[in-house]
Amino acid sequence: MSGHGSNGMQVFAGRHSKPLARLVCERLNLPLGDAKTSVFPDGEILVKLDEDVRGRDCFVLLSTCQPVNENLVELFIFMDTLKRASADRITAVIPYFGYGRQDRKDTGRVPITAKLAANLITKAGADRVLAVDLHAAQIQGFFDIPVDHLTAAPVFLDHFRSRREEIGDLCIVSPDVGNVKVAEKMANLLDADLAIINKRRVSGSEVVSSHIIGSVSGRTVIMFDDIISTGGTVCQAAKLLVEDGGASRVIVAATHAPMVGPAIERLKASPISSIVITNTIPLDGRADPIKDRLEVLSVSNLLGDAIHNIHHDLSISALFRDAVGPKR
Repeated sequence: MSGHGSNGMQVFAGRHSKPLARLVCERLNLPLGDAKTSVFPDGEILVKLDEDVRGRDCFVLLSTCQPVNENLVELFIFMDTLKRASADRITAVIPYFGYGRQDRKDTGRVPITAKLAANLITKAGADRVLAVDLHAAQIQGFFDIPVDHLTAAPVFLDHFRSRREEIGDLCIVSPDVGNVKVAEKMANLLDADLAIINKRRVSGSEVVSSHIIGSVSGRTVIMFDDIISTGGTVCQAAKLLVEDGGASRVIVAATHAPMVGPAIERLKASPISSIVITNTIPLDGRADPIKDRLEVLSVSNLLGDAIHNIHHDLSISALFRDAVGPKR
């Protein structure tokens, strides 16, 4: 029997990631694992498994988004619980990896928290990790265990291909130099031109966009990014594309949408006509003010297929039939 196939597979989920986990389980034709997370009055977390996992191939799906530290600790405790209950193998399925942006020392006397989080996840009992669009591809190397790094690009590609006719004259824009490779591949696959925004970052919270490399005049623009956090980058870029570049319509596509702080107000006031995101992070109603412009695509099939392939020791790269790999 191939891989862990004979040992049975179980998928569990953290409190905040259950809606996505249920969709993943639907794809796998599997019930969601029976476990309860409770919080004591003093804030301590307890995870209790309500089914036997001895010798099983277990997956814990939990996005370490807001509340970041609480979710991270829940993930640690979940894996410790599974390990002590004699699970055969534990895979941490992390659709959104919090602390991923703290991946290097860009000034003196600062931590590399992405590496610390990777160490703690490993120490807590993960045998492998499955993640979607890590902020930087080298984060895979922060883990001393196998990491399967998925990209949501095929999900976006299917979505935009199905509307390619109505979009018309299209230009793909990279909001910064870091995303050029992904934007270029998308442009090739969607038969579109490519433009790049040259931006300068003034501080951790302030970005100054300067100029557009390429022509967007009179065209529909799709801007790809991995994350919309405070919305500063995409909103400034959209303003630049419309006011200076003469773009007729701006669509923003991003895998992760924490949309924190002033993000919703900024997006509401921006010239962006459509915001296409995925469900790696639960929205919990915070995006209601912009729901008329928001489209949420599901990564559940992508995750479900990856979990199936991991369980049966099959290739993960085979899932990416198009040539859009994750960020290098």
